[in-house]
Amino acid sequence: MSGSVSGATGGSSSVADVLTLAAVKDIVPPEEVATALRRAGKDGTFCKRLPAAMVVWFVVGLGLLCGHAYRDVYRWLVPPPPPPPPGGGKGKGKGKGKKGGDPVPGRPTLAEARKRLGLRAMAYLCRQVVRPLADPDTTPRGFYRGLRLMALDGFVLDVADSAANDAAFGRPGSGRGESAFPQVRVLALCEAATHVLWRWSVKRCGVGESTMVPSVLRHLRSGMLLLWDRNLFKYAHVKRVLGRGAHLLARVKTGLVFHPLQRLPDGSYLAKAYRNAADRKRDRDGILVRVIEYTLDDPTRAGHKQKHRLLTTLLDPATYPALELIELYHVRWEQELAIDELKTHQMAGLGGRGGAVLRSQTPAGVFQEVFGLMLAHYVVRTVMAKAAARAAVPPTRLGFTATVRILRLRLAQFPSGPAPQQHWWDALLAEVGREVLPPRRDRVNPRVTKRKMSKWPKKRAIHYDCPQPTKPFRETVAILN
Repeated sequence: MSGSVSGATGGSSSVADVLTLAAVKDIVPPEEVATALRRAGKDGTFCKRLPAAMVVWFVVGLGLLCGHAYRDVYRWLVPPPPPPPPGGGKGKGKGKGKKGGDPVPGRPTLAEARKRLGLRAMAYLCRQVVRPLADPDTTPRGFYRGLRLMALDGFVLDVADSAANDAAFGRPGSGRGESAFPQVRVLALCEAATHVLWRWSVKRCGVGESTMVPSVLRHLRSGMLLLWDRNLFKYAHVKRVLGRGAHLLARVKTGLVFHPLQRLPDGSYLAKAYRNAADRKRDRDGILVRVIEYTLDDPTRAGHKQKHRLLTTLLDPATYPALELIELYHVRWEQELAIDELKTHQMAGLGGRGGAVLRSQTPAGVFQEVFGLMLAHYVVRTVMAKAAARAAVPPTRLGFTATVRILRLRLAQFPSGPAPQQHWWDALLAEVGREVLPPRRDRVNPRVTKRKMSKWPKKRAIHYDCPQPTKPFRETVAILN
């Protein structure tokens, strides 16, 4: 955040002028909130207690305080007014207090406000606000030879077990039956050096990641180097990457056919990627690529003595040596860590439910909640990027969990007035900047789960409508003589 942190969050009510999240107004500008509401046709929707701008911040607050009840999020978002002076609150004032009632809206009121806001405003806001943060001069490993490092990967989120969500999103199955919760699949484009989830697509769980790739690749820009795993390779995807002026470094399956056209000094070779076998046979519409094949000679590492294959559109071995690209490809794992931040730490809440399950009972609410969750993650990551720049460390060396805890605590202490706010902001960045993680160890971990089976029977359809008691408990008691 550059400059002063003064000002209100905007909105059509005085309630929106005292929001805790006014502190992040340079990350999510109130002008952009107003623009998103206008584009979504929600700027004319007025509610004195919960104006549309206020509800936008409430959705972001839900993403930052996952697992907390609606009313708790509202209390954190809107600090309570100061207590009345001693001797006050009598007579006329007391009557006003009765009329005003509880200053915190009930859960149905907040849920209805979310429904009134809809999805489009949050989608527009994310598109306008979320952006890559790596700087070529100050962000280590943000770029490779002038190319911004981006990663592409997918993950699934459990959503509330309601009939509407089940019908809209479905749930995966296994040998033991269906999943406990309906799920949505998210495919995200991530800036590797800052863990910013920049663009994403959300679909029902039955849609494969490869099918979702085109909707995300259209956001690629010239000067980006995209990293992805072997299950995402398709001829059409490679063509889209090049069509956007970007480059690709991807792992591909060793069973794919690539005929060497030219062996290069670093051990890699040039080949052509084709749409299908018929095009390969006729040498039709081939895309010139470079293939790097290697193995690992350390018995303690996963993939020891297995054949690994990388495909890249960076064709010059002198400018882009094969060994450099093999090392560089593992930067793709930064997105795995970003996904872990979102699902394991941010969604776990702080003293909340502790489960990574979205709370919305309707499909529209699920989409809205995902956008709020992603925007909240961007807020955290932006604070970390700015703190890292001041502390002269990479953003990946700061602790995400510690930053979330600090933000949840310090945002509620946001002062009024330009000078106190700037002091608050400097202190916040200094506190986050002190949460430096130790250097990462050179290690591997098996991909296993600790708890796989349960002693309890699986919940099935017959358990959803189990018979209910027909008379009070007291009337069912029969004392035995």
